[in-house]
Amino acid sequence: MPIQEGFLNQRLTVVPRRVLAEAQARPVTRRLVVTDCGHYPDAADHLMSRPNGTEETILIVCAAGSGWADVGGAQHRVGPGAALVIPRRAPHSYGASSDAPWTIWWCHLRGGDLPELVEEIGASASRPVVPVRRPDRAIALLDEIVTLLERDHSPASLMGAAGAAWKLLTQFIVDRAMPAPGDPLQRAMTYLAERLDGNVRVADLAALVGVSPSHLSALFRRATGGGVLAHHTALRMAHARNLLDTTDATVASIAREVGYHDPFYFSRHFKRLHETSPTEYRNRAKG
Repeated sequence: MPIQEGFLNQRLTVVPRRVLAEAQARPVTRRLVVTDCGHYPDAADHLMSRPNGTEETILIVCAAGSGWADVGGAQHRVGPGAALVIPRRAPHSYGASSDAPWTIWWCHLRGGDLPELVEEIGASASRPVVPVRRPDRAIALLDEIVTLLERDHSPASLMGAAGAAWKLLTQFIVDRAMPAPGDPLQRAMTYLAERLDGNVRVADLAALVGVSPSHLSALFRRATGGGVLAHHTALRMAHARNLLDTTDATVASIAREVGYHDPFYFSRHFKRLHETSPTEYRNRAKG
């Protein structure tokens, strides 16, 4: 007989609705607040069904085993290292697989910022399962949320839980934008980071990592907000700033270190990007 709640060593906390209403009227927690959270280890026969959805966005991270979810009439498998994100009011059901029941960490969320955060994660009712690049980090943040709200539901604890939830959601967004190890974008970024002392042609770099120049440029725009050469220039300038801050090397030698054979051109380029010359930057008080 399937059960909805009750697992050995489970953790579960629900914020009282009165407390939740007060939190949603306060700064910060009106933008994001955790309403419920928990941990279900080896959750055999776990089953939840909400034909009319719920007012919260549901986030479940599968730590081990596997489960399934039916969201908007389509069924999805949820395995270890994946997150299930169910948008507010989306009809759904989910549960543990029968052969390898899942172990999950979960929370329910409300707040004005949630629609944008969920959109940036890339989750929707038609695509509710998203990969988790670092499950250990996600689980640590969910553990922090659960621990805070197990202690009490004070404004401070609710704000702390909101902060951890914000970190969790934005980490999913960053992981989505940044390359996975070994993929073309990651290999291209590594190549650029290792070649700060010279110029790189986009066509050559694209051929090296096995994609077209236009596709490589699109990958860089999505991950960095700019093109391939803009990213390479940013890396070179970051190295130049570090050398200006930490060494007494001349501007000319720093220019050569970051691939500019003409120190005057380097200085002009540096000033255009930083609105100050290399020498002025070095002499500016910092920290």
